[in-house]
Parts: sequence; structure tokens; C-alpha cells
Amino acid sequence: MAEFPFSPKAKYLPEDAGAEQLFALRDHLGFSRNVIVQASCHGTDNAATLDAIAKSEGKARGVAVVDPAISDVELAALHDGGIRGIRFNFLKRLVDDAPKDKFLEVSRRLPKDWHVVIYFEADILEELWSFIDAIPVPLVIDHMGRPDVTQGSDGPDMRAFRRLLESREDIWFKATCPDRLDPTGDPWNMFADAVAPLVADYPDRCLWGTDWPHPNMQDNLADDGHLVDMIPRLAPTADLQRRLLVDNPDRLYWGD
Repeated sequence: MAEFPFSPKAKYLPEDAGAEQLFALRDHLGFSRNVIVQASCHGTDNAATLDAIAKSEGKARGVAVVDPAISDVELAALHDGGIRGIRFNFLKRLVDDAPKDKFLEVSRRLPKDWHVVIYFEADILEELWSFIDAIPVPLVIDHMGRPDVTQGSDGPDMRAFRRLLESREDIWFKATCPDRLDPTGDPWNMFADAVAPLVADYPDRCLWGTDWPHPNMQDNLADDGHLVDMIPRLAPTADLQRRLLVDNPDRLYWGD
């Protein structure tokens, strides 16, 4: 697939990547809808995400980052603006302190049919287990908890992640970011080999995305077209591709 003129050649910082660039990329790659996840660089100011959803003509939904002290009225306003989940970040290089008790409190007050997205690295999965188990709404695990894909599909990181998926039927995962997880580089063969069996075994709980505009990777941006080329390697049948790209996100983000 040909390179897209906005990405990766134009190296937008996350704070500079606007709705127009996003929708142009979406259309170029051949998708009809998209989910916008609040970038860490914006903190809890979800104005840019809400603005993009409003401009999408119903083709976008979003995931917000919120102050745990947010009011129920403010949560309702986010819902009206197209938000359908909130994101908790546990990457130590990005956040100094993640207040689990406050995260749990706000997760109990979310509007109907919302979910929680959690971003963490594989080495802290065990210490997060009880926290994850206490969240009372469906969960989406960003990038599968960043497993070491060089271990293969049956390595210790993937086995631990499968145990997490088996612990609750409402845990979803994003089969995403080969460019972050596979040190061998494009075409990311180790990622494909490690992740395809996970998609095959949990076909109704997997999601896909490009992770555009690839925050914190401005010096080594992936070609988004090549990321799309990963889809048939993860989901080789038409049925799996429909679940990954259409049915699963539709249930999670457009269920209403």
C-alpha cells in the first residue's frame, strides 16, 4: 500500500495532528468509522477529541482521559459528545503516580455501556491483577499489555495475558502496535506470529487500530498502510476480519 502523504512523511506531533488529517487518513486507508483515544499529551483536556468527534458526522466515537474527581454531570456531557470510555495509564515512563483507588471510584460512576481502557507493560500485570478484577465495567487492554513478542505466541508474557483474558469474559484487547512491540521492524513478523493465535482464540474480544499519530515515535514512524497490511496476517479469514474491524468495535462503541 502506498505511503500516505500525512503519515509518516509529515511528522505531526500528537498535539498538532488534527481532525482533518485523521479523517483524510481514515478515508485513504478505506475505513468508514474510527475511534479516537485521548492522547496523553493532552492530559484531561478532552476538547480536541470532542471537537474531532463533533466534526466526524457520526463516524467517530472516543475514549477520554479524566480527572477521577470529575462530576457525574461532566461525565454525562462527555457521553453526549460521543465518548464511550475512559483510559487509565500505568506506563511509568509517562505517569508519575496512577491513583488506583481514585480510578476505581470513577469507574463505578461511568455512564451506561461505557468501558475502561488500561495501558500497562507486561512486567506489572501481576501487581495490577486485583485492581483490574475490581473494575466493575468491561475493560479494553491497550496493545495486549505490551508483551514481549519475541517470546512467541506461547511465551510467558502471552501466557500471562491469556490467563487475564480467561479471568473475565468482558476483557477485550487491542491487537495493535507492531511498530512498538516488534524489534525486528517492518514487516513485523514476530508480532504477527505471536498475536495471530490470540485473535483466533478470542475472536469476539479483539480490536484493531493504527495508533496514529504514533505518539512518542516521531523519529521512527511506521507507514500506516503497512500497518493495515498486518490485518490479514492477524485475521486471515473474512469472518475474523469482520469481527476485528466491524462487529467488535460496533458492539463496544456504537451499541446504543
